[in-house]
Amino acid sequence: MQNFVFENPTKIILGKGEISKIGVETKRFGSRALFIYGQESIKRFGTYDKVIDSLKKENLSVTELAGVKSNPTLSFAYKGIELARMAGADVIVAVGGGSVMDTAKTIAVGSKMDGDVWDCFKGKKRITDALPVLTVVTVSASASEMNRFAVILNEKSEEKLSIYSPLIQPKTSILDPSLLFTLPSEYSAYSAVDAISHLLEGYFNNMEPMSHLQDRLVEGIIKTIIESTSLILKEPSNYNARADMMWCSTLSYNGLTTAGMGRISMPVHMIAHSLSALYDTPHGASISVVLPAWMEYFSKGNKTVKMARLARNVLGVPDKEDQTAAYVGISRLKSWFSEIGSPTSLREAKIGRAEIEKIAENASRTAVSWQLKDYNKDNIVDILSLCA
Repeated sequence: MQNFVFENPTKIILGKGEISKIGVETKRFGSRALFIYGQESIKRFGTYDKVIDSLKKENLSVTELAGVKSNPTLSFAYKGIELARMAGADVIVAVGGGSVMDTAKTIAVGSKMDGDVWDCFKGKKRITDALPVLTVVTVSASASEMNRFAVILNEKSEEKLSIYSPLIQPKTSILDPSLLFTLPSEYSAYSAVDAISHLLEGYFNNMEPMSHLQDRLVEGIIKTIIESTSLILKEPSNYNARADMMWCSTLSYNGLTTAGMGRISMPVHMIAHSLSALYDTPHGASISVVLPAWMEYFSKGNKTVKMARLARNVLGVPDKEDQTAAYVGISRLKSWFSEIGSPTSLREAKIGRAEIEKIAENASRTAVSWQLKDYNKDNIVDILSLCA
């Protein structure tokens, strides 16, 4: 295990009905809230009224920003930055999934800086200040509710990039599993895929070969995600399954499972971001297309033993020769993605094979930005060819 510092100051409030506490929590950090959410579904299912009632009960001023879409855009964040400044917002409340939370974080940074917030995503400017952000999670996938990352799509340049700073770590996040009862089945599936990918990227791509504790933690969380999601798709209102999935998702990318493993890399996300940037493919769907192909590409190299371990410990593959176990494990994971309704090929994601060169070109630029020196256009083409 390598040296590490683990500090995660986000206050998590998990439980049925805990959404009622968002007003009290918000008041700790400000009095003029920018309330950000996505589509009208939060009004249909009562979430909107619960948030507004809680904020108003604490006599908070509320300015609303609705309409965040899947694959959140820079242009929308710009509108939010302008609105936050006009309203004099001193705190942001984000109600939704990763797209809403990442938009909120981007606005939190942009409203407190001079110049263009995109410069922070390009690494041209440092983040020096941000409005406090609180979240109410309605889609459990990104773990943005308990981490220091935000991802945004620049539609003009077709780049999907990220920022990282402790200043955008949410102050409080409320996880009420009952809010997920009405989540469409495809997004329950995409959520599971995204969380599994967060875990596997660190599991396979780290600097510490001896990581027994972290490996077992990752394996246990993935097994729980698979079991919970399979049950959720049969029983959408199963509270315990939703609660397990919600907490697993949060743990998947909050720094805990990679503590002591040195620098990790996320090449699957790097490639998947290009599918979202170019074709507006839902993030989880992009991941389920790329992850099995990436695993197949590297299954015959130095990751064979680890893939065989995953196959045996998580996917129920009998104890066989490593190469065979790894291959069967990849096949089982891919089959499970298909079973839950997530695409596993470019064709299923409605992207033609002729697009591979374009995707690889886009992803190779991200590889440079992310300092993934082992990835270039040629080997990204090879990976994408396996998921055509």
